[in-house]
Amino acid sequence: MVMEPDQQATAEGALFTDFYQLTMAQLYYREGLHQLPARFDYFFRNYPDYGSHQAGYCLTAGLDWLLNYLERYRFRDEDLAYLRSATDSRGQRLFAEDFLQYLKEQVSFEALTIRAVPEGRVVHAGAPIAVVEGPLMMAQLLETALLNHLNYPTLIATKASRVKQSAQGEVVIDFGMRRGQERGVNAGARAALIGGVDYSSNTGLSYLLGLPPKGTHAHSLVQTFMALGLGELAAFRAYAALYPDDCLLLVDTVDTLASGLPNALIVFEELRRQGHEPIGVRLDSGDRAFLSIQAAKMLNEAGFAQARIVLSGNLEEFAIWQITTQIESDAPAYGVDPQALIRRLSYGVGTQLMVSGGAAALDGVYKLVAVYERGEWRPAIKLTETPAKTINPGNKALWRLYDRRGKATADLVTLLDEDPRELARLTLHHPVEANTYRNLARAELSGLEPLLQEVFVQGRRAPPASITELRSRAEADLARLDAGVKRLINPHIYHVSLSERLWGLKQQLIAEARGLRPA
Repeated sequence: MVMEPDQQATAEGALFTDFYQLTMAQLYYREGLHQLPARFDYFFRNYPDYGSHQAGYCLTAGLDWLLNYLERYRFRDEDLAYLRSATDSRGQRLFAEDFLQYLKEQVSFEALTIRAVPEGRVVHAGAPIAVVEGPLMMAQLLETALLNHLNYPTLIATKASRVKQSAQGEVVIDFGMRRGQERGVNAGARAALIGGVDYSSNTGLSYLLGLPPKGTHAHSLVQTFMALGLGELAAFRAYAALYPDDCLLLVDTVDTLASGLPNALIVFEELRRQGHEPIGVRLDSGDRAFLSIQAAKMLNEAGFAQARIVLSGNLEEFAIWQITTQIESDAPAYGVDPQALIRRLSYGVGTQLMVSGGAAALDGVYKLVAVYERGEWRPAIKLTETPAKTINPGNKALWRLYDRRGKATADLVTLLDEDPRELARLTLHHPVEANTYRNLARAELSGLEPLLQEVFVQGRRAPPASITELRSRAEADLARLDAGVKRLINPHIYHVSLSERLWGLKQQLIAEARGLRPA
């Protein structure tokens, strides 16, 4: 199937949703509930677990593109024609004409208000990241698009943050475009840049974000010259001649130490005689810790101690940590300063970043927490056989508590009309365990920060932030996060707690719901 522009608009417009959202929307409309004010919370239940290592925090991303989607949301005639053709198992029309006309004439997201934690902030499991308020039908119709726009980018921003941390602040480049999920790689690359990646090979997205795309050459360049009988050295010379001030050579097509590096050094010396300085070399395979040490030794001895060494090839945060650990241990034996070598490394991270290798999905959920009836908000509860999945009900706010060091010590979920800054003593309840709580004097804290901000009101969105601003947010939050929470392996648990009033409301609703069960 060749997707024409109008077909793409259908696939990515108002029908970019799970089908059950539309069937529920018609039910709400038919029952007269479609305008009932409601609130939904978006949150994720667990941090990404990559198997050999785990995350202790996440970085939120994707909000800007979600808000763009909300502004464009409309049911087109083509969308309605498709829904008009949908039939049930008996061949009868599934969607009535009056409902379809309502979708065409009345439905948009302008009636919704969204409060959210801004992009680029550190967020934690169990805390509301976005709160959606408005007519029940519209808030319900938002679910799929919201989860789609926020779950994956948050997952990738988190992975990128961990990769950058493992790289000890050195340059990281996203090389994942070829291995990601079709055009989802645009959202992934943007999220990676928010999370700390310095550049991307994704040319179009980099252009739109005002960043220079990065890349060198592939093995096929060297292979082509070799197949023509010209050899690796000729390939390097041709590349250097065309890009004399941006010469970064991939040296592992033939033999890294016996061919690639010696030929690269010949070309680098020729460039220097012509008044140019090479960027460095790239290692894409083999024992990259050992090869990095040997490359540094050869470059140093040839007078290119400032040349960069770019590592690539199935890297992720744990592999980078292993490489740098091995360099710290082995480099001195070869006369190479390990810290100086680590500072000249850069990393091209592809597949494992773009698909979040080891943890391919964030379990973000979107749950009804309150409805408005007879002049008051009525909190909603959802019980489950797994107590940890019982939602926190009602209209809520989210606060970040900072200890005397200025470090984030907990996130506190309160009812919307609570202001913990006014209390002399706080009680922080575990969301599930009744006997697990912490009393904290207000004087023990250096500050309390409200995290949820209005980002979409009456059809108008908050102004977008630049990638630079988003990175700055992430860096500031990570600086205020304890090192134990940022550990690559077995991170310290960061506590998301409930206020005393919210805990009491939750227990009351649980008891009432259980009392309604049939005997």
